[in-house]
Amino acid sequence: MKKKIKVLQVIPKLGFGGAETGCYDLAHYLPEQDCKSFIATSGGELLKFVNRKKVKIFKLPVQSKNPILIILNSIIISIIVFFYNITIIHVRSRAPAWSCLIASKITRRKLVTTFHGTYNFNNKFKKFYNSVMVRSDLVIAGSNFIFSHINENYGDFFLDKKRKLLVIFRGINTNYFHSKKISPIKLDKFSKEHKIDRNKFVILLPGRLTNWKGQKLFIESIKLLSEKDHIQSFEGIILGSEQGRTVYKKQLVGLVEQYRLGKIIKFIQHSNEMPVAYAIANLVVSCSIEPEAFGRVSVEAQSMEVPIVASDIGGSKETIVPDKTGFLFKSGDPKALANTIAAVMEKEYNSLKYIGFEGRKNILKKFDVDKMCYTTFTEYKKLVKSS
Repeated sequence: MKKKIKVLQVIPKLGFGGAETGCYDLAHYLPEQDCKSFIATSGGELLKFVNRKKVKIFKLPVQSKNPILIILNSIIISIIVFFYNITIIHVRSRAPAWSCLIASKITRRKLVTTFHGTYNFNNKFKKFYNSVMVRSDLVIAGSNFIFSHINENYGDFFLDKKRKLLVIFRGINTNYFHSKKISPIKLDKFSKEHKIDRNKFVILLPGRLTNWKGQKLFIESIKLLSEKDHIQSFEGIILGSEQGRTVYKKQLVGLVEQYRLGKIIKFIQHSNEMPVAYAIANLVVSCSIEPEAFGRVSVEAQSMEVPIVASDIGGSKETIVPDKTGFLFKSGDPKALANTIAAVMEKEYNSLKYIGFEGRKNILKKFDVDKMCYTTFTEYKKLVKSS
């Protein structure tokens, strides 16, 4: 009789980010494979969508970096593991990873970590803190870029042959990000609510408001674009939550006013239905000035059959086929971004539609969520078999 796999995923907060949606998707995939699925988290908006009949939730303060709470969490996680006979602990962030590492040692269970970012460090203590993410039996990198970062900075940890490092590309729900499933009523409602003129060429920049996401660069490029001759009428939309960064938001608004772009650029705080926001756009931009670990915006835009322009760094270089499913521009260069956008705006309608078609084909082939879940589950089975 085969041993039933029981997986406890641990994540600080179950929101709408890439790590969180990956956790959510995998949690619901596992029961379909006759596995038991558990999540330990502090909370989050995505929790209300979890099917409690398929996934058991434990609410713990796993987001905390407090050493006392980390120890306390490790004890509680150990109790959960013993009581529910958990087979694998899978953690996706550093603070809870320390709790999970301790719990895995106490319970002698397999530990899996997913490296979702570059986790920079400038001293030995910070590097040691980050190193918990590679102290597991299996380390998953979300892209080749992250794989290289891990090898470069933590390669010594893999001299132990018991540890394994591999790339499992992050996947998205291509059923959800599907242009054919967006009703005209929703498009009209979204346009009216945010006063978007769909007769104009709509350029969308999605992402939380933080400096490294490149909103200032975007505003600079829109200014340059607006100064070009014979350019068609367009709108720029910055869509994202400030998440407490009120000073940064004021800087962005001030920059728009300084360049007199108030009639061209508008801010949208948040959207619960991102596919609708993508469907409104003629072009999506991802202009991060630091490397994206994966580049979820680039993948979602392609899945929605909308042309994407992205910085030529990080994960986006792996998800975009240049000049076929999207376009890359020189990172940090507003002039290069403005010129790339202008070149896209000059393309014929059918040419843009073809780019969108090729984009979705690319995502279905490489970055569908089912592919991510299947590959992860396959690795789980290998771990169990080796124990």
